[in-house]
Amino acid sequence: MNRVVNPVKLCLANLDRLPDGVADPGYARSSLSPGILHIGVGNFHRSHQMVYLDRLFEQGRDLDWAVVGAGIKPYDAEQRRRLAAQDWLTTVVDLSADGSSARVVGSMVDFCEVRAEAIIARLADPAIRIVSLTITEGGYYIDATTGGFDAAHPEIRHDAEHPGDPQTVFGVLLAALGQRRARGLAPFTVLSCDNVPQNGDVTRRTVLGLAGLVSQDQHDWIAATVAFPNAMVDCITPATSERERELLADRFGLDDAAPVVCEPFRQWVIEDNFPQGRPALEHVGVQFVDDVTPYETMKLRILNASHMAIAYPSALLGYETVHDAMDDEDIARWMMQLMRREVIPVLTPIPGLDFDDYLTTCARRFANPALGDTIARLCQDASNRLPKFVLPTVSDALAHGAPVDGLALEIAFWSRMCAAAADSGIDLHDPRSDQLTSAARAARSDPAAFLGLSEVFGDLGRNEPFTKAFAWHLDEVSTRGPREALRRFMDGVEA
Repeated sequence: MNRVVNPVKLCLANLDRLPDGVADPGYARSSLSPGILHIGVGNFHRSHQMVYLDRLFEQGRDLDWAVVGAGIKPYDAEQRRRLAAQDWLTTVVDLSADGSSARVVGSMVDFCEVRAEAIIARLADPAIRIVSLTITEGGYYIDATTGGFDAAHPEIRHDAEHPGDPQTVFGVLLAALGQRRARGLAPFTVLSCDNVPQNGDVTRRTVLGLAGLVSQDQHDWIAATVAFPNAMVDCITPATSERERELLADRFGLDDAAPVVCEPFRQWVIEDNFPQGRPALEHVGVQFVDDVTPYETMKLRILNASHMAIAYPSALLGYETVHDAMDDEDIARWMMQLMRREVIPVLTPIPGLDFDDYLTTCARRFANPALGDTIARLCQDASNRLPKFVLPTVSDALAHGAPVDGLALEIAFWSRMCAAAADSGIDLHDPRSDQLTSAARAARSDPAAFLGLSEVFGDLGRNEPFTKAFAWHLDEVSTRGPREALRRFMDGVEA
């Protein structure tokens, strides 16, 4: 395909001259006013929440629920710069084996300056009734050993001691809630959109934990008045690179500095607890329920855990893209067998939901060749993701006397990958990279060194059946290689 010589620059002024095949927002941006402030304007937020709102606005509904973006990290400033140059518009490209579609999404109307005081001032605006978050699984200050709030984290200690100069998202929320209370304004609802089990409860615990370090009175007011609904979110969304920008220019004739490509599948299940109101997203496919736990558990322990299961052996076997890995019969069979043997059997049955059907759908989504999702993306931030997606299943299986052989093999693949990355100078993209590489190297002679990372494994590192299985499989992966280790598991050779 030849590159379009002069692709149309994405901006408001060019919405009436979008190339054929690119859908416009379908509503006047001038008709929107903000009701949501979203912290963490990455690819997932723009492929998911922004698309749902865009569809709602296209129906002429709830035009006072547009999004204001925000962020407090250095990379947020760069994202703000890119999006400002195109009037906060984003092109979302849905890719599937059957074809692709592109749509300009206009549901974000502003982006706060990347300064805590600017975000706090915007949050104090009574028009903002929901604050949503995509701050990554590792952004909630969870103590891996206790599962509770990490009050000793240096960033939390800073915000507790300097509440007027917050450095964390939660310090910003606390300061803004304090301003609203002082002005007699109702508090906003806080809606996490991260892949964290019971994400609303975790967000509430972190906010209250920080508030308790600052003021017991403020803690009690927040506990009594602020809603933190739990939610389950799902849409496979790779990172944006030059590949995606070129795809948009070549295939659709549009110049977008920050496009998003994703799969066509989207799911959002939310507990219906919004005291200050909410957009009527049920009209565009969002499910509002009393308890999101069954949906969340299914997604985290099957879809997210399946991603992690294929990530490490695929990396060791040299695969770069997820669909190529899924074309490898050993990788695909390993994922399905692990889920069917050790994960699904310890899940509590949910009336009306077929776990095996869901797993089959996940495998089909992973195999989507048009998406170009990368193994590197699946591997990143593993020390934060594994305790949320995989280790709860290990704990449940051990508690019920169920097998953990495959789960131990998965951890062995991860350890081997960490050691291999260190030897090759590859960045693990993990906040604990140095600890992981050191422990993985030590595990070559002492397997307990890796499971001894208590901030990741907690008490599991001292569970004899699990540590024994891990040690056996780590030796298998190291001496026989990843492919033979996979095949021996699938043939029923156990520790």
